Amino acid sequence: MSDLTGELIDGRYQLIRQMAAGGMATIYEALDTRLDRKVAVKIMHPHLAQDEQFVERFIREAKASAALSHPNIVSVQDQGWNQHGSPAVFLVMELVEGHTLREYLNEQGALTVSAGIKFLLPVLSALAAAHKVGIVHRDIKPDNILISKEGRIKIADFGLAKGPLLGTTMTAESSIVLGSVSYLSPEQVQRGIADSRSDVYSAGITAFEIFTGEKPYAGAEPIQIAYMHVNERIPLMSTKRSGIPPELDQLIYRATNSDPDARPSNGAEFHQALTAISQALDPTQKQLSLELDIPIAPMRPASQKPSRRERARIEKEKTVALKKIENTGENKKPQSKETTAQLRKKKKISKRVRRNRYIAAGLAVMLGVVGWYALVGPGSKVVVPSIVGATEKEANKSLGPLGLTLVISEKRFDEDISTGKIIESDPSGGGKLDPGGAVKVVISKGPERYEIPSLVGLTPEAAVNSLAKYPVKVGELKEVFNEKTPKGFVISTSPAAGEKVKRDATIDLLVSKGVETFDVASYVGKSADQALNELTEAGFDVDTVSQYSEKDPGEVISQLPSGGAPLEKGAKITLTISKGSQYVAIPNVSSLTEAKARAALNDLELKVVVKKIGAKKVKQVINISPKEGTKVKRGSTVTITVG
Repeated sequence: MSDLTGELIDGRYQLIRQMAAGGMATIYEALDTRLDRKVAVKIMHPHLAQDEQFVERFIREAKASAALSHPNIVSVQDQGWNQHGSPAVFLVMELVEGHTLREYLNEQGALTVSAGIKFLLPVLSALAAAHKVGIVHRDIKPDNILISKEGRIKIADFGLAKGPLLGTTMTAESSIVLGSVSYLSPEQVQRGIADSRSDVYSAGITAFEIFTGEKPYAGAEPIQIAYMHVNERIPLMSTKRSGIPPELDQLIYRATNSDPDARPSNGAEFHQALTAISQALDPTQKQLSLELDIPIAPMRPASQKPSRRERARIEKEKTVALKKIENTGENKKPQSKETTAQLRKKKKISKRVRRNRYIAAGLAVMLGVVGWYALVGPGSKVVVPSIVGATEKEANKSLGPLGLTLVISEKRFDEDISTGKIIESDPSGGGKLDPGGAVKVVISKGPERYEIPSLVGLTPEAAVNSLAKYPVKVGELKEVFNEKTPKGFVISTSPAAGEKVKRDATIDLLVSKGVETFDVASYVGKSADQALNELTEAGFDVDTVSQYSEKDPGEVISQLPSGGAPLEKGAKITLTISKGSQYVAIPNVSSLTEAKARAALNDLELKVVVKKIGAKKVKQVINISPKEGTKVKRGSTVTITVG
């Protein structure tokens, strides 16, 4: 992102210098020209402003911090879209001049027990306030803990915060990617689930680093660290550093338990336990709140009557004033010999009195000018708040108490601002209107998208006419063979029906040429194997029938449909294949054993009847009927005599 130093954001915030930059946004020190004070302005990188999820996260950070009022949470003062100059989504926060806890730990290393507790208690106090209203930070780490020059501890970056006041649009995956893996709880890594106990775990890991000077786990890749958080137990701090009080050691060990139910349930419980340990370690210390750098004394209620001391002071002032008058001689009676002119000269007004009268007159004039300015002049106008990015309902909530009304002047498509939110206002944020005036706004209709209708089964002409109703272009008409869609009708579109496209998108049509046909050759007289292979490869459904014939076995006797005519791909063709002649000649099986003779005759599809004579163990064929060489039909019965 280019450096925007020197630019005026939203007509109000003058960017002075770049303070920090991250993967999502850049933070600038800026001057609020309206209130003449320094602030921090966080500006999202332009390429992320095109992503609704990141914009929602950015706005959620403002809502999360704005929903909380606590001295240890960085307050967000404004949020909006820069409508003049460089386009930018921005947050305005209080400027905390100082450094992060990460920088402090890098310089100091492990802190003493007493110092570490003083750093940790304000963090837990802020978390307790957030958890009380149902907000979970989800990204507690030293980088998000600020230390001001005055010693104030503040939590920043509620960009991953989640709660009923904020919505829950962040996915589990995005929260794991955006959170720092060294401080993520096991349930965040495994299931993307986070509640107040997850913040307790992250705060426990931060405490581990504060007291030991190192993280519990180190690894070359983030996935290795995440694996250890899920599958291993965080060690006791006493294994890394000596001198850790057992009570503190056990509390941090409990806060970093893998089982969420075994941890303190929220920031308040964690804070209470740590406070008890702090008091036990040093019972002589004054039990003041450690969340503030300066203890704040309570305001005294206003008294109805002046106290005795106040009445004595007033009487004393009156006595001193009377003595001053007597010393100046203003109460002395004039000599009877003095003329009237001399008396006037003597009573001439002092310079101090004249000066006071001039001041009073000046104040009166100034009061009159201010009254005119506020009641009937330009000061009587109402300052319009920034409502860009808000919904109509949210804008009415902001404008209603100021006596202003909302008028929708236009609804417009917008690629960046989601449906129902305000794109721009007139006057813009910071402008002025008379009481009862109307703020004109342009409402987003969201990205301009058009749903492609179903054109399947239409002719190309009808499909083109249907698309003419939409602001899209008809692209290529491509014809292909198709077995299901008749010739000349639309098969599909690209993009497909139901998809949403931008204005002037190109829609291609796929049109059917019908079923593909082939000229089939005649395979009569050819081998059955050749016919089967070639016809199957061409995409036909081939069926075979075998029958006896004087043709050679395996030869195609007939083909249906016959060859020479075009057929559709996938059509059925029946081939009749020769099984050979129906007649066979009786073979010579004389002198063969019974088993060999039976096998030879069975091969010719003849039935065998055996007659046995004699007493030989191994019997041979001595006679066959019908005689050898006689032609008989297959399936006929042949009698052999063995002996």
